[in-house]
Amino acid sequence: MISREPTIERLAIARALLLEPFGLDESHLTQALAEIRAHKVDDADLYFQYTRSEGWSLEEGIVKTGSFSIDQGVGVRAVSGEKTAFAYSDDISLASLLDAARTVRTIAAAARGGKVKVTAPHVAGSRSLYQGVDPISTLDSTAKVELLGRVEQMARAKDPRVAQVMAGLASEYDVVLVARADGTMAADVRPLVRVSVTVIAEQNGRREMGSGGGGGRFGLAYFTDEQLQSYVDDAVKAALTNLEARPAPAGEMTVVLGPGWPGILLHEAVGHGLEGDFNRKGSSAFSGKIGQRVAAKGVTVLDDGTIADRRGSLNVDDEGNPSQRNVLIEDGILRGYIQDSLNARLMGVKPTGNGRRESYAHIPMPRMTNTYMLSGDKDPQEIVAGIKKGLYATNFGGGQVDITSGKFVFSASEAYWVENGKIQYPVKGATIVGNGPDALTRVSMIGNDMKLDTGVGTCGKEGQSVPVGVGQPTLRIDGLTVGGTA
Repeated sequence: MISREPTIERLAIARALLLEPFGLDESHLTQALAEIRAHKVDDADLYFQYTRSEGWSLEEGIVKTGSFSIDQGVGVRAVSGEKTAFAYSDDISLASLLDAARTVRTIAAAARGGKVKVTAPHVAGSRSLYQGVDPISTLDSTAKVELLGRVEQMARAKDPRVAQVMAGLASEYDVVLVARADGTMAADVRPLVRVSVTVIAEQNGRREMGSGGGGGRFGLAYFTDEQLQSYVDDAVKAALTNLEARPAPAGEMTVVLGPGWPGILLHEAVGHGLEGDFNRKGSSAFSGKIGQRVAAKGVTVLDDGTIADRRGSLNVDDEGNPSQRNVLIEDGILRGYIQDSLNARLMGVKPTGNGRRESYAHIPMPRMTNTYMLSGDKDPQEIVAGIKKGLYATNFGGGQVDITSGKFVFSASEAYWVENGKIQYPVKGATIVGNGPDALTRVSMIGNDMKLDTGVGTCGKEGQSVPVGVGQPTLRIDGLTVGGTA
């Protein structure tokens, strides 16, 4: 059997799903882009998408929900200066395509732009970070329900205090095709799966919850019993720990963040502030600070969309640009922002492969992929042992951040009170309050144990949600404010 180069294979799959069934080919895409070009614009693109998704949930051994959906359509965009005109349709046809193109070209009447030349299509380079498997077809429905049943059995067998178990399985097969006015054609075939488990433990009339899970861009065969057991162990441990939790102390104190998922604080408090649109508009706390020290020495933060099989990774972004490994902060110095095409052009820099959109019905904007801090040289046990009085937070729930001021508030879902270097007891109700740029300057110890989250993150921005990854090593931050219940 002769196999095709992955970039060509993905393009062939996209053509077969998104063009050929509707009597379209590259000449029709060039025609639509030429319609937009009839007025002056700086950029234009077409974004075709086919998405098949499935979800199952199990509770008390009973299938509570089962869903399956197919969505497809095309988004048409014209950009002139800072202004964007956008139209979309779930009807993929030449008539709809040309109608949308004529609609968006009216942007030129209200904005100044250069005349962009539509050139012959050419295939853009891309990465090969994951296989283009359809995860929904990798297990039949019976096997999927049985998988969730095993999760429940594992959780109940773990501890008799487990009173309730909820398990979920989500699978998605996403195919995208991008055609740009400069002739760029790019395609991606994106699998995405996730298992989630939530347990409620009960003891002496007290009930507490814990959760676990993970996934990435691969098929359902990834979820071996060993992998499922690790998710269950995390969920049960969190619930049982919270059964013993006492009210959290409050005040200014040393806070140590565990590795992995606590990187969500980095994502929210720092990552959003490094997105190009906020910095171009001057609304970020990091605006105008390229080349300046914004964090303690040793702090290096990356946004990397090139990690194989990761939830936040992309072969190409939603504008057809290859994903990249972008160093945002290097040894405490701000090196750059993450960019889509529009903001990169207006800021006089190159796109960084971070143009992302929720679907064909949304415009792209600069978004994170996998955002994490690199390891330092400290032993994690040494970091915890150095706390005189403070909080050791190993897991987080929700949080909020103000991009302009950098202020954030996060709730710790699993945390411990530490005195004289010893973990004393778990605490409940701790909220961590601070300022992102300020918190980076207060980092005093960085562990050698960087790890990424298990593959559960979803990021929201301006009403759009996209899958992302986070990560960090164990981290000591001095002088953070902790709001507690004690």
